[in-house]
Amino acid sequence: MIDAKLLRETPDVVRASLTKRGESTDLVDQVLAADGDRRSSIAAFESLRAEQKGLGKQVAQAKGDERTALLERTKALAAEVKANEAAATETEARFDELAGKLPNLVSDQAPVGGEKDFVVLEEIGKPRDFAAEGFEPRDHLELGELLGAIDMERGAKVSGARFYFLKGVGALLQLGMLQLAIAQAVENGFTPMITPTLVKPEVMGGTGYLNAHDDVYRLEEPELYLVGTSEVPLAGYHMDEIIDVSAGPVRYAGWSSCYRREAGSYGKDTRGIIRVHQFDKVEMFSYCNLEDAAAEHQRLLGWEKEMLDKMELAYRVIDTATGDLGASAYRKFDCEAWVPTQGAYRELTSTSNCTDFQARRLNIRHRDADGRPRPVATLNGTLATTRWLVAILETHQLADGSVRVPAALRPYVGGREILEPVGR
Repeated sequence: MIDAKLLRETPDVVRASLTKRGESTDLVDQVLAADGDRRSSIAAFESLRAEQKGLGKQVAQAKGDERTALLERTKALAAEVKANEAAATETEARFDELAGKLPNLVSDQAPVGGEKDFVVLEEIGKPRDFAAEGFEPRDHLELGELLGAIDMERGAKVSGARFYFLKGVGALLQLGMLQLAIAQAVENGFTPMITPTLVKPEVMGGTGYLNAHDDVYRLEEPELYLVGTSEVPLAGYHMDEIIDVSAGPVRYAGWSSCYRREAGSYGKDTRGIIRVHQFDKVEMFSYCNLEDAAAEHQRLLGWEKEMLDKMELAYRVIDTATGDLGASAYRKFDCEAWVPTQGAYRELTSTSNCTDFQARRLNIRHRDADGRPRPVATLNGTLATTRWLVAILETHQLADGSVRVPAALRPYVGGREILEPVGR
């Protein structure tokens, strides 16, 4: 949630941010009007409450006709106070509803535009030239089937489209990636966490994932949401708390299964495990003071790159354009790995600086140098996920359908350097 004072005093800043996102600015006027109603209503209620308290003292000291008149006024005032309290509650709820629809401000450093207007910040490694090596690369699903690593057919039989089984070396490769990610995170001061995958509406909404997303799975009774990332439960972990970030960022690494409806993506990446309804992921999450958020964002990006280097992949880092940012993100960097059979870079990691947007919604604060409570900043970043198998299998394949294992993952597949097709 955006700071109400900032919105009130500099609404043009919020309008400019919405324009960069490619969104209408009409909501700003609606929120400002609701804020005015809210403040007026609260002021009227508090004035009547003050009068009510004063009358109570007068009644205690009055006698005769004066006491009778004061009691009549007290009775009438009680009804006014109740009505004004209800009005104040209603206007507060209206303001919260509208203000909750405003996305975070965007960084002045983020490129302006839509999905294709990102800026490439860095390219690491060179894509393999399979033509020069003399063979046509197989895609990850064909390789996964040859290795007995991926079974989409039985995944669909059991659960429907876009579900799958990872088996044998496929399961070992994923578990190896995730364990490696957790080990790296712990080395860098993160607390490992295995998180709930169902959360309450106030947690899902507090992270900004309800208004802007239509790919969230919802359970009706009780009302709970399946998370699409452990960012959500990790953000809710310190909800309604004051935490200590005076010694530096508080960092967690969450391991969880994740669920996404992938609404609107039908016809896109339907083959294999690029866009699926369930996957596993290790997510970094940081709480820090607002002044350190930009530096922490760079640190998270550095740890993502370190993991991708261990997978021996060719990838690039992009600065995501404003129109492609999530509602809670102020700035976002993606790492995209080269996928040979698509001849394109595909996203493997994202890291977002959410500034104090989520913390205001979830009421997470720290104390500044003067002891005053202030919202913290929250940041997140992917450290390993199922989709990485796509780039790993395709990048490291050999002409006969076998796959070379990146050195860092070999201990997790029995020390094997090469994964051979099943039955060979």
